[in-house]
Amino acid sequence: MIVTVRFVGSLRAASRKSKFSIKLEKTITLREIVKRIVEENPRLKRALIDPELDDPKTNALMLVNGRDSSVLDGLETKLKDGDEVVFVSVVHGG
Repeated sequence: MIVTVRFVGSLRAASRKSKFSIKLEKTITLREIVKRIVEENPRLKRALIDPELDDPKTNALMLVNGRDSSVLDGLETKLKDGDEVVFVSVVHGG
């Protein structure tokens, strides 16, 4: 099973890649793929993982096949073969 991952904005610079594929042995959730990405690319931990909760941050927009994960099952969205996950950094100003 192959899932494509893309980074947009400042996350692209942090990952040093705009796109890559991850081979998976079984169906996993969006939460699990975020943790796997961070394990393989520790530079992204600060951008994607909330240090207090040790869980993916809500300040990164996560799209699965072009749909915001919040209209799917959020971090529990199950990924399947051929899916594309896009991470977009959300910057707030004040």
